[in-house]
Amino acid sequence: MSDEVKMALDEAQDAMNKSIEHLEFELNKIRAGKATPAMLEGVRVDYYGSLTPLKNVANITTPDARTLTVQPWEKGMLDSISKGIMEANLGLNPQNNGDVIMIAVPMLTEERRKELSKRSHAEGEHARVGIRNSRKAAIDFLKQAQKDGLPEDEAKSGETKVQELTDRFNKKVDEVLAAKDKDIMTI
Repeated sequence: MSDEVKMALDEAQDAMNKSIEHLEFELNKIRAGKATPAMLEGVRVDYYGSLTPLKNVANITTPDARTLTVQPWEKGMLDSISKGIMEANLGLNPQNNGDVIMIAVPMLTEERRKELSKRSHAEGEHARVGIRNSRKAAIDFLKQAQKDGLPEDEAKSGETKVQELTDRFNKKVDEVLAAKDKDIMTI
């Protein structure tokens, strides 16, 4: 295998891995009925005039499967944190008791489960688009390398390997989505 083919495959694999990592990161934000600190990953709070990630101003813990607690490092942040959680539109209702913020994670209805499943599949489609874009970039690179002197049979072999890589990563997306669907639909 020539250096050009190896380089195209390595770059495509790196980009496809990033697509899978991004998919897993986004799916962690979609709650499946159990309370996890990752549910509040995208929450931003007003910290002295700048929007700051919640995890940078408070400890987030799960005392049980249905409750999140947010312990701010400064008591003056309680109202700002409550407001940030409400504005994040996660369907959660924070309760401020003066020391910590308690969040009861409600049970998911069947309708909400189906909606979350659709959302996870939409994220899966974004990952597939990223994988296809990586495939296209690798194949374009190989076609350019062929114009610059790479033998045609090596270019075709490289394209076949890129397609095999793409198929493998698409299968991985399906596996990740199947696991998330199982998690969402489990009562």
